[in-house]
Amino acid sequence: MLKEKELTLYTLEQKEVIKLDFIEGGVSAGFPSPCQDYMENSIDLNKELIDHPASTFCARVSGNSMIDEGIEDGDILVVDRSLTPRDGRIVVSFIDGEFTLKKLRLEGNEVWLQPANVNYPAIHITSENNFKIWGVVTYIIKKR
Repeated sequence: MLKEKELTLYTLEQKEVIKLDFIEGGVSAGFPSPCQDYMENSIDLNKELIDHPASTFCARVSGNSMIDEGIEDGDILVVDRSLTPRDGRIVVSFIDGEFTLKKLRLEGNEVWLQPANVNYPAIHITSENNFKIWGVVTYIIKKR
């Protein structure tokens, strides 16, 4: 069994607004659109990515247990602690002294943490585990 590395957690500071140029109509993934030759609008990523500032944090992914969900080593997650964890959501949880990133799987009264990589086993949560869901992943920020 491969060992999962820990996540690195970060708090968010929203002391100032940083506006970036923004193409409101979107960027065509098909044929180029000649009518969008310039940018008039700006976007504040704090407002776009964070619905609940007091309960939101970021984490840097370390490891590849969620690679089949498109989450790779080095990606940054935006995680909201105020959201209710539901079946099928990707969550950051704390289990037996370590943070881990997995898909939450609920089957009746059983709780599982499901990786998205066949090299990692699912984790069955029992009453013997020290377990807490820290938050639900709302965004994945990638560097290309």
